[in-house]
Amino acid sequence: MSRLGYLGQLSKRWGTRAPKQLYHMMRLHRTSFSTILRNMFEALEDVDGKFAFPTIAAIAKMRPDLVREIVERGHEVASHGYNHVRYPTLSPKAREKDFALSLQVYKKLGIKIEGFRAPYDNYTPDMPVILEKYGLMWDGGFGYQAEHRDRTHFFRVDLDGTPSKVTYIPLNIWSDDLMIDSKGMAPKSVTKTLNETVLDASKKGGVIMFDLHPIRMGQPEFAICLREVVEYAHGLGAWCPTPSEAVKYWNSHNTWKGDSSFCLLLTGDIDNWVFSDYLRRVLWKRQM
Repeated sequence: MSRLGYLGQLSKRWGTRAPKQLYHMMRLHRTSFSTILRNMFEALEDVDGKFAFPTIAAIAKMRPDLVREIVERGHEVASHGYNHVRYPTLSPKAREKDFALSLQVYKKLGIKIEGFRAPYDNYTPDMPVILEKYGLMWDGGFGYQAEHRDRTHFFRVDLDGTPSKVTYIPLNIWSDDLMIDSKGMAPKSVTKTLNETVLDASKKGGVIMFDLHPIRMGQPEFAICLREVVEYAHGLGAWCPTPSEAVKYWNSHNTWKGDSSFCLLLTGDIDNWVFSDYLRRVLWKRQM
C-alpha cells in the first residue's frame, strides 16, 4: 500500500482527527509493552483480579515470552484472529483460515486457547459455526452486536435449531478507546464511569465484561483504574475471574463461585507490541 493509500485509510477511519490519533498512538507506545503488562499485573494482584487478553496470533509469535508471562501470572490469553483484519471483508474460506491459523500458532507456543474475540468486534453469520467447529468455550465479541448488548447473562446462539456449545458473553459499550480517545476522560473519570456501570450490573446478578485495551489501560496513570474498579466491584459482591473460569463454573453450577452475587470480567485486546506493528497492520497484510 502506498503512503497516500495509508493516509487515506487513516482519514476514512478518523477524519480530521487522523494525524492527532496517529501521534497519540505513537506516544502510547513509548511505554514498552513489558512495562504495560507489569503495570496491569501489579494493579490486579493487589485486589485479586484477573484479566483476559485476546491477542493477534501474528503478534503473539513475535513475543512468545510476553504471552507466556500472561498465563504464568494467572491471567488468560484468547484468540483475536491471526491478522487484525475485519472478518466481513474476507471470504468464508479466508475467515476460517485466519481463525484456524491463530489456533495453530498458540498450539505451537503451548498456550491453551478457549476464548475468542474478532478484530474490531466485527462478526459474520458464519462465525458461530466456525467457533463451534473448533471447540471454543467462549466468545467475547459477538455479544457487542446491538441485539445482544443489553443482555445481562451468558447466552447461547441457535445453530439450526440446536443451542451452541460455545458460551457468548455480552460486551459492554464502555471501552477504553471510547472513554479515553473519543471522550478525553482522565483516570478519575474512567474509574467513575466504570464503577457506575458495575454498580448497575451488580443489581442484575449477571455478568459484565469490559474491553479495556492494555495499550491505554496499562499506562501508569490508567492502570490504577483497574485496581479501583475491581476493589469497588468486590465491595459489591463481585467475582472477578478469567472468562474461562467464569464460564466453566457457571455452566456447571448455574451460580457464581462462593457467595458472589455477580461476575466482572476484565478483558483487553492486544493488537500490537510496538508502534511499527501498529503501522504494519494497515500498510501490508501478514502472510498466512
